Amino acid sequence: MLVKDIMMRDVVTVSPFATLRDALSLMKKHNLKCLVVEQQDAHDAWGLITYTNVLKTIVAEAGDIDLINVYDVCAKPAIGVGESLDVRHVARLMTDSVVKRVLVLDDNKLVGLVTMDDIVGTVLDMID
Repeated sequence: MLVKDIMMRDVVTVSPFATLRDALSLMKKHNLKCLVVEQQDAHDAWGLITYTNVLKTIVAEAGDIDLINVYDVCAKPAIGVGESLDVRHVARLMTDSVVKRVLVLDDNKLVGLVTMDDIVGTVLDMID
């Protein structure tokens, strides 16, 4: 099975200059646990911001969600894979790198997102 068979194609993005409040609002609106952080230019890396990043900043560091930008707390660069890669390799990459999400890129253009839940869900479907 290939990445393109299980990836989410409708990915919600956020500007690196948005506030954490803006990011949280987008997450809430779309019922998501992460957002892809947009590139600043065509040669820039993509990033990811998750609830975990936000919680660490707000709680552990007593950060203000209106004063801190997404860029300050996101993971950048995010790990990216191609859509024709076998899912087994992506699962290995994710476990070795201890990440729950990877971007799917085509020539540095965002085409999707794969999460550990997507992979586990596919495995569970195969068992039935």
